[in-house]
Amino acid sequence: MAPEVFYRKWRPQTLSEVVGQEPVTQTLANALKTERVAHAYLFCGPRGTGKTSTGRILAKAVNCLSDELEKPCNSCSMCQAISEGRALDLLEIDGASNRGIDEIRDLREKINFAPNSAKYKVYIIDAVHMLTEPAFNALLKTLEEPPPHAIFILATTEIHKIPLTILSRCQRFDFRRLSQEDMVSKLQQICDQEGIRTEPQALKLIAKAATGSLRDAENLLEQLVLYHGSDFGLAQVNEKLGLSSDQRIHQLAEHILHKDVAAGLATINSVSVDGIDLRQFNQGLVEYLRGLLMVKAGAEKTTDFSDDVMPEMKQLVASVSMAELSKAIKLFAQVDFRTDPQSTLSLELALVDCALAAEGKPQKAISEEKVDITPAVEINDFPPERTAQEQAVAEVQMPASETLPTTKVAEAAVPQSPQSIEQIRQHWDKFVNACRGMGSSGNLDALLRKACEAVALEGDTLVLGFYADFHRGKIEDPKYRHLVEKKLQEVFGVPYHVRCILTPKKRETKTQQQARNPVVDAALKMGARIIEEEQGR
Repeated sequence: MAPEVFYRKWRPQTLSEVVGQEPVTQTLANALKTERVAHAYLFCGPRGTGKTSTGRILAKAVNCLSDELEKPCNSCSMCQAISEGRALDLLEIDGASNRGIDEIRDLREKINFAPNSAKYKVYIIDAVHMLTEPAFNALLKTLEEPPPHAIFILATTEIHKIPLTILSRCQRFDFRRLSQEDMVSKLQQICDQEGIRTEPQALKLIAKAATGSLRDAENLLEQLVLYHGSDFGLAQVNEKLGLSSDQRIHQLAEHILHKDVAAGLATINSVSVDGIDLRQFNQGLVEYLRGLLMVKAGAEKTTDFSDDVMPEMKQLVASVSMAELSKAIKLFAQVDFRTDPQSTLSLELALVDCALAAEGKPQKAISEEKVDITPAVEINDFPPERTAQEQAVAEVQMPASETLPTTKVAEAAVPQSPQSIEQIRQHWDKFVNACRGMGSSGNLDALLRKACEAVALEGDTLVLGFYADFHRGKIEDPKYRHLVEKKLQEVFGVPYHVRCILTPKKRETKTQQQARNPVVDAALKMGARIIEEEQGR
């Protein structure tokens, strides 16, 4: 007989053996002791957390032949039959492959037959969220009025897909992801029983890679044993997971925090040349940077790093601020390898962005030379005094550090310190366009363009007039108000506050409608007059 795989061999056989689900197991144990077992249960939670195993234990407990108070006993004939998978009264149904109404109808027809040898017929429907809507409707009637000898245990990883009508007829139990401590304890128990020699850090890394699924952790442990034998360490686990355990993660983190771009670029490219998976390398880098953040915050006990590397980490963060660490983590956590997994460009750009952010340099270079601003549209019918005013050359003083060639532009630049409501209105469209993609629905620009107008400027407060109370309330929400004020400062260079009022929407005159033509609008703004209007055809 072939040996069982670890996750089946070490599957819990009693409620007390279920790892990390004490609220669930304690409730079920009390229900068994008081003989208040429900007719339908719904077990929901991530994969590998014990849902199906708990269902089988419950099936054994309700059918256990022992007189002992603690059930199941796992020694009577019924418990053994269920443990060995030969009990006719335990039916396990895969909801993914038996999801139609015909399968559920077949279940309904057979459920009324009495159990073969057990006290209860137990139906475990795994992946129940995969059932079709008609199948759920057919199951609903059975859950409403089940025969006294039937118990349903529904298991799912996607509780949001279960109809409310089904939820309301089941006792719901939520299985949580297992903590790393619980999984390491279970893995160590397996290692002790199987004669596996490894180090605690290796088990911690296995548990971490399993992301709360004990079944995944047990499978990974078995794969390591099959490949490396019963004696392996942290290096072998790193190799199996495709993680880089070499010093270049620490080196790159040091280059990032010291703003040494040249050395950082060299490290990134050496990793690529050696054929190391860049995605996994970046994952290790982000985890190490997070560890540095925890050390800086004085919470090093929450990290998984060993004590021998702590002095090095503390020394590295001694001269670095929390803001710099936070920025570095955000930039490298956002690196996207989907376009080209083998390209170093994304990592290189994140490194350069970290250095630029640390220097605090402005994002936009501004010329130190004078900018010659000329109108884009020539209109001959201007009042003489207006023409001289509009065609004046604006001189802008630029920082001496960065220069750009003299440039002629068609539109006036947004003034850095608008002093009047007219100046804000003149560049309102530019501000609204800058809000594109912002807000929870990404339509903040549309709301500002259609629902309000700039009414007045009261010192450092910009008054916005809204045509409807609903839209006013939307912008008065602190989240949206912050976005608007932030973008106002970016566009106009002044930290304006926003005050929202209700104002009637002005009806456009025919002249205003014509001004929608960009050429006519520009001419009117510069003082031109409409002498004659052509009638529409």
